[in-house]
Amino acid sequence: MEFHEKLQELRKQRGMTQEELATALYVSRTAVSKWESGRGYPSIDSLKAISGFFGVSLDQLLSSEAVLTLAEEDSKEQESRTRSLVFGALDCCTGMLLVLPLFGQRDREPIWQVSLLSLTG
Repeated sequence: MEFHEKLQELRKQRGMTQEELATALYVSRTAVSKWESGRGYPSIDSLKAISGFFGVSLDQLLSSEAVLTLAEEDSKEQESRTRSLVFGALDCCTGMLLVLPLFGQRDREPIWQVSLLSLTG
């Protein structure tokens, strides 16, 4: 039995509508509809919520191949996000290192420090 069939069966056993299940899982009704029609899979977090809500294990909810596929996809997505953050931070640092010298001190004039508090009132 496929995931979408199991999900629909569990929901109907509880006598719930897709809307009620969506509210309980904090997702949209269209997301539940996609899952039940087999047009999409929930995220790992949603799968955990579904298994907890119905009191079944992830193994019972999914076939072992589907679990591995979802875990690999989630791992790749997290790795991609981490890479993007690291390279974004490196880009910002590089940009600052290239631009800040352009605003350097001219003619070696002394830099005067003025307290912002002394300018008010």
